[in-house]
Amino acid sequence: MEGIQGSSDAREVIKDSYVLGSSKILSSSGPMDYYCLAEEFIEPSPSECAAYERYLNIPELTANWNSKEWPGWPTEQLLKPALQTLEMTFRLISSVLCDTRPYIDKEEWKSRLESLTGSQVELISMICEGDKDAPIVQLSVSDGVLANKVAQEVWQRPGSLPVVSRISEESLLPRLGTWKRAEHMVSRIWLVIESHMQRAPFTLGLGEPNLTCKPILEYDKICKPSYLYSFKQSSPFHNAEDHILYTVHQIFEAWLFVAHLFLKRIHQRIEHEDSVGASKDCWTIERIWKLLTDIQNLFLLVDPNDFLCLKHQLSFNRVTSTGTSHGGYCLKSTALRSLTNACKELRCLVPKVMGVEADPKGGPRLQEAVLQLFHYHRLQRREISDATSVDHHHGTLHLLLAFQATEAAVKRFFFSYQQLVVVVMGSVEMIGTSYLGASDPLTQIYSEPPYFPSVDGAKTFLSDYWHHNPITMRVGWKKSTGKMNESTRQPTPQSAIL
Repeated sequence: MEGIQGSSDAREVIKDSYVLGSSKILSSSGPMDYYCLAEEFIEPSPSECAAYERYLNIPELTANWNSKEWPGWPTEQLLKPALQTLEMTFRLISSVLCDTRPYIDKEEWKSRLESLTGSQVELISMICEGDKDAPIVQLSVSDGVLANKVAQEVWQRPGSLPVVSRISEESLLPRLGTWKRAEHMVSRIWLVIESHMQRAPFTLGLGEPNLTCKPILEYDKICKPSYLYSFKQSSPFHNAEDHILYTVHQIFEAWLFVAHLFLKRIHQRIEHEDSVGASKDCWTIERIWKLLTDIQNLFLLVDPNDFLCLKHQLSFNRVTSTGTSHGGYCLKSTALRSLTNACKELRCLVPKVMGVEADPKGGPRLQEAVLQLFHYHRLQRREISDATSVDHHHGTLHLLLAFQATEAAVKRFFFSYQQLVVVVMGSVEMIGTSYLGASDPLTQIYSEPPYFPSVDGAKTFLSDYWHHNPITMRVGWKKSTGKMNESTRQPTPQSAIL
C-alpha cells in the first residue's frame, strides 16, 4: 500500500477490503468486528427445516428434478423444474380465480401472477436457447383426419395446406383459456410465450400461436403436470391462504434448484476458461434472485386475518433463545441458505478468472490486475495482440461485473424480505435489538462487506484516479484517432493516482 498518493478515504477503504478479502480475524474493537461476525448468522433448528420440507414435499420434488430420463439431453435438469414452476403458477391462477372470498384483491393477484408468468417464461427461453437435444415433436400437415386422444390445433396460412400443432393435454393453461373470466389473461400469456420463445429452436405447445411453425417440446413428458397435481393437498385448517403459501414456496424452491445448477455450470466454464459463457450464466442467476424477490412479494396480497391465523395454525413462529421473534422465516429453506453461501463463495473464483494468485498477506496484487483490466477495456483490437485476447479480456470484464450484480441481487433479496415480514406480519416480528440490526440474521446478510473486495477496491481507486486527474478525464481519450493519451495509460495504485 506504500506509495499511494490518493485521498485518505480511498486508502482506508482499500485497506479494509484487503483485510476482509483475506478473511483475517480482527483483534481490535470497532465496526469491523461486526462484519466478521456477520458471516455466522442464526440458522433454524434441523427440526424446523425438516418440517418446512415435509410441508412442501421437497424430498419428492427434488428426487423428480434430479432424475434423468434423457441421458443425451444436458439441460434436462435445468428445464424440468423451470417448466414445473410454470404449471404451479397456472395452478395458483386457477385458485385465485376460484377463490370465493369477496374481500381479496383478485385484479392485483391476476396482474402479479401474469407478470410472474412472463418473467418465468423469459428465463425458460434463456435456458432453451440453442438447445438442439431437447425431446420435440415436429409439426405435421393435416390430411383431414386428426389423431384421437391428442389435443391438437389446426390452422392454415393462405395458399398452403392446413398445419396441425399439438397442444399439451395435461397443462392447465389451455383449459384456463376456455374460462370466460380468464380468456383475456391467458391470451396475453400465450403472446408472451410466443414472443420469448423466439430465441429457442422450439416452442412449448401450451396453446401459443406458433406462427413460425417451430417444433413442439414434449411438455407433458418433461413437466408431468398430473404428477405435480398429485401433491396438491386439501388444507386441514380450511384456510384458503394455506394453498397459496404452499404453492408459492414450491415455486420458490424450484427456482433455487435451478440457480444451484447454474452455479455449478459457472464453475465448470471458468475451469475451461469460458468467461463469456460463465458471464451469461451469472447474469441469469442475478435474474433468478430478482424473480425470487417477486415470488416472495406475492405475500403482500394475502388477507391479514386469514394469513396470520394460518401462521399460528402451522406454528411457524421463529423464536430466539431470548424469547423474541426475528422474522427470518426464509432461512428455514436449506436450499436458500446454500445458494446464498455459494454466491458469496464466487469470490474464490476471482484469482482464477484474472489469472493472478491472491497474496495471502493481503497485498494489492489481485486488485492491481483488476484495476488494469477495468482501465484498458477501451483499447481497440489493433492495440491488443490478437482478437482472442480481446474477447477473453472483455469476457473477463463482463464476468466481474456479473459477480457484483449477483451480490447486489442477494443482498436486495434479504432486505426486501425483511420489509415483507414487517408489512405482512407486523413490526413485532422484528422487535427489539434484532430490529435495530444487532442480531437479526437478515440484516447481517445484506449488511455484509463486499463479497469481492479486490473488485470493489479497484473501482474505488479508479474513481479516485479520475477525481484527481480532471484534465486527463477531458482529453485522455481522443475520439478522432481512437488512441489514449499517454497520461491515462497507467492508473496503478502505486504510482498513477496523483
